[in-house]
Formats: sequence, C-alpha cells, structure tokens
Amino acid sequence: MPGADQEYRDALERRAEKHGWPALHAELLAIDPDSASRIKPTDSQRIQRALEVFHVSGQTLTSLHATQSSAENGFEFIKIALVPEDRAELHKAIEKRFKQMISKGFLEEVRALVRDNAFVRDAPSMRAVGYRQLLAHLLDGEPLEDAILKGIYATRQLAKRQLTWLRKMPGLQTFDAYAPDIHAKCDSWLENIL
Repeated sequence: MPGADQEYRDALERRAEKHGWPALHAELLAIDPDSASRIKPTDSQRIQRALEVFHVSGQTLTSLHATQSSAENGFEFIKIALVPEDRAELHKAIEKRFKQMISKGFLEEVRALVRDNAFVRDAPSMRAVGYRQLLAHLLDGEPLEDAILKGIYATRQLAKRQLTWLRKMPGLQTFDAYAPDIHAKCDSWLENIL
C-alpha cells in the first residue's frame, strides 16, 4: 500500500472544507466506483485515503487490493476465529469490560485530555467507542451513567459489525468462543487438516 502524502491530504482537506466530502466522494466515484460504493459520502477518512492512494500510485484502491489478494506468497493460510455464539453472554462481557475500563481510569484519561486541551474532538481517535461518550459527559453535561450506557451500547454495535464482517470472510473456520471445550475442539480440527 502506498505511503501517505501530507501535502495532498492537506489539499483534500481544504477542498472538503470548501465543497464538502460528498463532492470528493463524487470524484472518487468517477475514479474508483467499486471503492466509492463501499464508502459513505461522509466518511472523510476513507474517501481521503482512497483518493490519496490513486494520487500516489496511479492505481485505484480496488485494483491494488485485487493485486495483493492474488499475489503468490508461497504460504497457505488457515483462517480461524473465535466467535461468541451466545449473544447474551457477549453482551454481559462487553458491559463488564466497559465498566472495568471506567474503574481502571478511562474516565480520568479522557478528563486529562480535556484538561490539557490535548485532543481534537472531530479526530478519528476521539470518535472511537468510549471516547465519544465520555467526551459527551465531560463537555456537554451528559450524565455519567447515560454516557456509560451509551458506551456499552456502541460497543455492542461495533461487535455486531465485526461479527458480520467475520462471517462474510471466505474460508473462515469459526469456533464458539464460550464453548467449555474450545481448546479440544480447536486442537482436533487442526489435527484433522494438517
């Protein structure tokens, strides 16, 4: 994948400020319709990267991905994933983990970023699950309990999208992450295919 071109990125940012990201998305649609069909017109980060890849390499993101996918590397990969089949169990684990993050200092971490003015609210890192909700608490007066509940909900939604992405992966062998005999099942499966 080609490296970054900061000058070009800055130029794209200026054009987006003037015309909006949907206009740049339309430009991407003309260059790389396949990538544009997968990217929302408001997804500035992905639009920027797709246009930048074309600018730097002269190839579309779609063609680069196709080239890399079909490249011979001499290795055969086995794709396996632990997928939680029990959704209620997954939701309990997500809630427990989010609350652990809060109790271990996540709120204080975000509070320090706010205090030191060491963040840009619209930066991709600040839109990440958890940060967005805690910033709403610290900057907009959202009650902490509501921010935590929204953070847990957003984490569940992220997990759902990740599981959907995993299930679409061709050739993927999945195992129930909560199965009591998970190690034996994985070992047995691997012995059979190797």
